[in-house]
Amino acid sequence: MTLAEASYPEDLKYHPEHDWARIEGDEATLGITWYAQDSLGEVVFFEGPEVGSEVSKDQPYAEVESVKAVSDVVAPVSGEVIAVNESLSDAPEAINADPYETGWLVKVRLSDPSEADSLMDAAAYAASLE
Repeated sequence: MTLAEASYPEDLKYHPEHDWARIEGDEATLGITWYAQDSLGEVVFFEGPEVGSEVSKDQPYAEVESVKAVSDVVAPVSGEVIAVNESLSDAPEAINADPYETGWLVKVRLSDPSEADSLMDAAAYAASLE
């Protein structure tokens, strides 16, 4: 299994539950952080929401199953799911190998863009892990 190097990209916003959001206009791509995938271990299954469903900030919206545990994925922002990373059905290990690019989980249309203001930047998130 290939693991990404520990990293927390500067262009992302971070939730205390180890989820990230890449905000682009009124849309956001969501995923789990390097720390989350490292804690989980090898990811073997991802169960995402349906396109068209709503996710709510601070609420679980998906499950990631690893060899160690099944974990809820918590939404860092609220919105309507406009895309789910279908490639994870066949290759959930992409979450381990590249949690920020090929391992993204869902894309949402933001229902309240101001929610992103409450998220941490990379430096604050990294500090929260110490």
